[in-house]
Amino acid sequence: MNTLWQISFLDASTPWQAGFQDPATPIIGAIIHFHNYLIFILILIASIVIWLLYVLCTAHRFNPTKYTPAHSDRGFTHSTVLEVIWTLTPALILLIIAMPSFALLYSMDELVEPSLTLKVVGHQWYWSYEYSDYEGDDINFDSYMVGEDDLPLGGLRLLEVDHRVVLPVNTHIRVLVTAADVLHSWAVPSLGVKVDACPGRLNQTSMFMWRQGCFYGQCSEICGVNHGFMPIVVEAVSLEDYLSWLETKI
Repeated sequence: MNTLWQISFLDASTPWQAGFQDPATPIIGAIIHFHNYLIFILILIASIVIWLLYVLCTAHRFNPTKYTPAHSDRGFTHSTVLEVIWTLTPALILLIIAMPSFALLYSMDELVEPSLTLKVVGHQWYWSYEYSDYEGDDINFDSYMVGEDDLPLGGLRLLEVDHRVVLPVNTHIRVLVTAADVLHSWAVPSLGVKVDACPGRLNQTSMFMWRQGCFYGQCSEICGVNHGFMPIVVEAVSLEDYLSWLETKI
């Protein structure tokens, strides 16, 4: 069942994948929308440039039988209007791209009053997690990659962990990220999250997951010999299931 869920929603990377994973937060949904918007503009510009190059190569080929030095510059006219057009057009295109880009950047930095705080600490080479919003003892655990010999049926090689991060959906979550030794990066593509984990520094981001699922990520900062073996698994569940999970931890 887990594997069917991952395949149908593309919450983990697949062989030869060229596109994005399916979005699970508003931020990554906006990023994908902006990417598609930008690709349309790039295709339009590339089409015009290729067409102009084709016209130049076909309609203005050098013909030695018709070439006369005395009349080689005949027909060439200095056009101020054309120079203004090819100066203003790129500037307008950049403005069209910049407006949604700035709006997306500001929305990514916007912090809403969180209902839950998750602290993430990167180590060589595993992750530690801490839930500190509850009375009494904090909930904290280490998360290691599951080896190939211990993978459960349907488990994903190099992506499965022994302790998953369990978080509720439709909840504003603050994520605090740091490192205990060297630089790491906590990245989950389906959530649109990629935060550097720096020793002695506490970085912050926010999440709001709009659907349930099991989302996979990896450290995206080259942190040493076992860099490729410290995956991230975030399991988004309903609030009722999250409270039931809490009862087993507190």
